[in-house]
Amino acid sequence: MGVFAIGSLLLASMFGLVPFGDIIIPGGQRLHMPVYIEAVDWEVIAIIIGSSLFVDVTSRSGLFSWIAIRLTKASSGDPLKLLWYYGGMTVLFSAVLNNVTAMIIVGSLTGVSLKKLGQDRMLLGFLLIEGLLTNVGGLLTLISSVPNIIVGNAAGISFVSFFLKASPYVLVATIATLLMGARLFGIRALRTDFEKQQAAELIRGFDERDGIHSQGFFWFSSAALVAFILAIATTSITPVISDLGMGFVAMAFAVVVLARFKHEVEEFYDSIDWDLILFFMSLFVVINVMEHARVLELIGSGVAWMIGSGESSLGTAALLLASSVFSSVTDNIPLAAMLAKILVGLGIDGDSSLWWAVVFGANLGGNITPIGSASTLVAVTIIHKYHLKLSFGGFIRIALPFAIMQIVLATGYVLAIL
Repeated sequence: MGVFAIGSLLLASMFGLVPFGDIIIPGGQRLHMPVYIEAVDWEVIAIIIGSSLFVDVTSRSGLFSWIAIRLTKASSGDPLKLLWYYGGMTVLFSAVLNNVTAMIIVGSLTGVSLKKLGQDRMLLGFLLIEGLLTNVGGLLTLISSVPNIIVGNAAGISFVSFFLKASPYVLVATIATLLMGARLFGIRALRTDFEKQQAAELIRGFDERDGIHSQGFFWFSSAALVAFILAIATTSITPVISDLGMGFVAMAFAVVVLARFKHEVEEFYDSIDWDLILFFMSLFVVINVMEHARVLELIGSGVAWMIGSGESSLGTAALLLASSVFSSVTDNIPLAAMLAKILVGLGIDGDSSLWWAVVFGANLGGNITPIGSASTLVAVTIIHKYHLKLSFGGFIRIALPFAIMQIVLATGYVLAIL
């Protein structure tokens, strides 16, 4: 297929079907062809593919289920402790994996754990809180979500800088969400000795080794995950690697872990959402065409009017709130990509808080509606899988207070700290 694609491009070039080189378009702009090659941000694509492959392989080791069951046992079956442990785990998994994978792993284990502990009535609350926390955890690192990758890459924000600036907010928002969720859903600690003893007996039935099929692969995956995080974090300061970028690091680690499963490599290739990758590539091309057609210039003038001259608090807050609202009703990836291109066009400095307004707005807006992000949609799917009633309007009614709280905290944080 690759040979066919290359041959097709060469023939198209020879017969002039696909123009190559520089052409002048109306308005006097110089456009390099073919636009679909130059327009795509290949580093973003490499990070997504490399990270997806790496996470998929390492998740087969049973490492993440081992962590979840260890936390379940540490809670001694106490629902309130379990909520805090699972909430923290959701945030961390969302940071090092991706929102959807984190929700699938944590949501599945939550259902199993609460059923074994006889706490089915709390399942809706647990799953909804975890779904909301995936988008909070998605703010923690540069590779936690696609909007982060797009905006961070455009603004030139390093992995370490992103983490240091985002982590205080993530910590506060996580604590606030868990406190609010425990109160709203009536999740309380075990009080009597009988309840504690009964829960402890049920906990003995959990075995963290159930999902580990190979001890060697388990330790290999653990070491690889630590090395991957360290490599991504130090990419910008490591000689030679800094020139190659995070896309190279992600793909390199994917190759290393795939080499461990040479006989099953096709299975992992099949697990990649190629439709999603094609969507991202097409999105970059469309936005590039919009730029040359001066559509972004028109939208950018509206954004420039909204943020005002210079960098005002009112403009930053307006951009964050607008990003939140729009990302709640549409995919936050096109929104982040378009706004990143506009901010670059406006010459906004990489240290500006406007970039963070887009990051926070695009991620947290996903908590307003069940279609605002893929992870909240997965959370609702798991909720329906357990035959729990939750309509579209019901989700908004419950989630909106959480989203408002998180967005208000984010606005204050961006204006006061960043």
